[in-house]
Amino acid sequence: MHDIEPHYRWRDHYIASEDSRSPFYGQTYSEFTFTQKVYNYFIHPQWDTMGSATLYMKLLYADYIEGYAIIELIGEWNDCLNNDIMYLKREIVDRLIPQGIHKYIIFCDNVMNFHASDDCYYEEWYDDVKDEDGWIAFINTRPHVQDEMDSVRLYHFVNMGDDFNDVEWQSQKPKGIYNQLNRAI
Repeated sequence: MHDIEPHYRWRDHYIASEDSRSPFYGQTYSEFTFTQKVYNYFIHPQWDTMGSATLYMKLLYADYIEGYAIIELIGEWNDCLNNDIMYLKREIVDRLIPQGIHKYIIFCDNVMNFHASDDCYYEEWYDDVKDEDGWIAFINTRPHVQDEMDSVRLYHFVNMGDDFNDVEWQSQKPKGIYNQLNRAI
């Protein structure tokens, strides 16, 4: 897992640590010191922590005019034991909403497992963005992760499933992937 870097091709367009509106403003990174782990596996030092012990993220892009953010995740999403959605909602989303971000693209390519709890934070997140024509989309969830998310009916609050899987996003620019998803939603 230490070889999996967050997507870096958009750094010419946006760097969260240089954005004063970002929750990661001022963050410094090491290229050589691996300190964060998912269980016993070190992860690349470019990933950001949001408080979870098993789920890490990277804010890849934020567009405050169009009102969307693109986030990439890595690790195990465990709402049952670690309440990871609480960390994502409280530490990231609740800080971006006042900045005008109401549309969330969440890349789940590197989410290895998902363990469900209840859907309260997802419902709250949906309620926070729906009045601003906002939405939440989980992109490229693995089949077993999708099954677990479906078991607690997250699709009531999050756009996900077959139409949002197998999306080739790494070769696109942020605006292109946003426009593609905005049309689909």
